Amino acid sequence: MKPLHFLFISHVGLHVDLAWQVQKEGHEIKYYIDEKDERLTGDGFIPKVTNWRAEVDWADVIVFDDTNGHGTLAAELRKKGKAVIGGTPYTDRLEDDRGFGQSELKQAGVNTILSQDFTNFDEGIKYVQEHPAAYVIKPSGEAQNTKHLLFVGMEDDGSDVIDLLQIYKKTWANVIKIFQLQKKATGVEVAIGAFFNGNRFLEPININFEHKKLFPGNVGPSTGEMGTSMFWSKPNKMFNSTLKKLEAKLREEKFAGYIDINTMVNGNGIYPLEFTSRFGYPTIQIQTDSITTPIGQFLYDLANGVNTDFKVKKGFSVGVRIVVPPFPFEDKKTYRELSEDAGILFKKRDQQDGVHIEGVRKINGIWSCAASDGTALIVTGQGATMKQAQMQAYRRVQNVLIPNMYYRSDIGDRWPEDSDRLMGWGYLSEA
Repeated sequence: MKPLHFLFISHVGLHVDLAWQVQKEGHEIKYYIDEKDERLTGDGFIPKVTNWRAEVDWADVIVFDDTNGHGTLAAELRKKGKAVIGGTPYTDRLEDDRGFGQSELKQAGVNTILSQDFTNFDEGIKYVQEHPAAYVIKPSGEAQNTKHLLFVGMEDDGSDVIDLLQIYKKTWANVIKIFQLQKKATGVEVAIGAFFNGNRFLEPININFEHKKLFPGNVGPSTGEMGTSMFWSKPNKMFNSTLKKLEAKLREEKFAGYIDINTMVNGNGIYPLEFTSRFGYPTIQIQTDSITTPIGQFLYDLANGVNTDFKVKKGFSVGVRIVVPPFPFEDKKTYRELSEDAGILFKKRDQQDGVHIEGVRKINGIWSCAASDGTALIVTGQGATMKQAQMQAYRRVQNVLIPNMYYRSDIGDRWPEDSDRLMGWGYLSEA
């Protein structure tokens, strides 16, 4: 295809790698970052602008990377006839307002876990006391971006949840304006995602397994994510029981982009936990390595409602997030002392396959850390089996050198057990 103009709009630079991949195909890129403190991200890799609205007429395709108001902007530009990848106020709310997301699923006929929203900590505490069980505390709105506030209760009587709500009442009341108590479910945690072109879901769909805890073995504080394993599939029972039931509503909204439902699956059913109504990170970085359709063409078709399915590699994919201090916490002092402008080296300089940028910039050919949250790189691997994909990813990780870097060493380890259970329950069969 002929070179196109792509305008990428971001709060903090989440999809710089996607823009970089499109640029490497020969398209023209302009990238905007809203947060001033994060505007170094991507420097040296892609061209930046400071006023995205002035570039709207220039752009053939406009790509948003978040919720938090981006859906409203995307919908406004669509009404003006622009080709846009991004949400709508409705799809933003699916993710940002957990209670609304659950109610929409229930209305669509999807099984949901017992949950309730609260704006008052005392009412939440009273609820658990009157309905003792193990619960998950899930802050909503902007507070859900502070990942360590999410808490998975362990006690069957809810006593640990009550204790933590009492602490949150004293220390986090100014941040947590609304939270959800969701009854804890057990089984296999698996996400079902798909691209939607304004009219229908495109195939194949994506089945992925997030690794959110900081340390191997699923131990430590919750993070945005430390890595993901995945594969592409024809629509299966999990997809048809969840996302497929929202197709008519997404068509009505003219949504164009990626949407994902994280679920807990067991022998009794499929239970949605939460939406991601945008690109996932590092999901999109891993996906771009396994999508064989040129990414620029794919994004253009997605934004323009072209009813053509895309092509992917067979097998499995693994992505490992490499981070530096203060990740997963916000501490600019620690960042400045330990990680700001930390050099990124490759033992074999000519071997950067599977390396995707996140919080990185480049000056005079030198890569360095540039994001105050401590995100740095995503390193991916592909293979006919999950084990082969995992081995390739970690071989590539061993080629990376960053002072004070850390990562999880077990991305993909859950697959043998998870796949046995999912197959035994009949959820991976194509429908």
